[in-house]
Amino acid sequence: MCRTLAAFPTTCLERAKEFKTRLGIFLHKSELGSDTGSVGKFEWSSKHGKEGRNFSEDVLGWKESFDLLLSSKNGVAAFHAFLKTEFSEENLEFWLACEEFKKLRSATKLASRAHKIFDEFIRSEAPKEVNIDHETRELTRTNVQAATAACFDVAQGKTRTLMEKDSYPRFLKSPAYRDLAAQAAAALASPSSCGPVEPSHT
Repeated sequence: MCRTLAAFPTTCLERAKEFKTRLGIFLHKSELGSDTGSVGKFEWSSKHGKEGRNFSEDVLGWKESFDLLLSSKNGVAAFHAFLKTEFSEENLEFWLACEEFKKLRSATKLASRAHKIFDEFIRSEAPKEVNIDHETRELTRTNVQAATAACFDVAQGKTRTLMEKDSYPRFLKSPAYRDLAAQAAAALASPSSCGPVEPSHT
């Protein structure tokens, strides 16, 4: 089990450096908008080997199901960075905005945020217009007029399905994720050696 950087053998340091380099592919300033919260950055904790192992398990879990990817803050950040390379991050950003929206309890805030989300993602020619059909767009327009926590549910569900069937498989096949998963699998296969060291922002 790795203890401190000073105690790492040279090969362990080299593996850690390589692992961080591969993760760096996903980091490229993956900043999300204010409506999506602070999930645009990885949350790193590299003090203990156990946490490094947990991170490896997290990475490998992303390919098990789309739900596991979306439930992982690191997974969401990696997926968002990938989508940015395809210029299709608006679907994920809309989905995340809806998740935050549903946490609101104030009717006034619900109404205000609903119109903001609609104008940013749903209306025709919106700056981050998501790919939904006309019927869903008009249903959402009607829902927003009397906003409830569920007013985006249909549109959110359709964008999620689109991501799961389209973008998610491409993410799993991307060289960046495949290399990252290989590193994570190797780290878990040799627990007596060094686990992956999670990178910190510079």
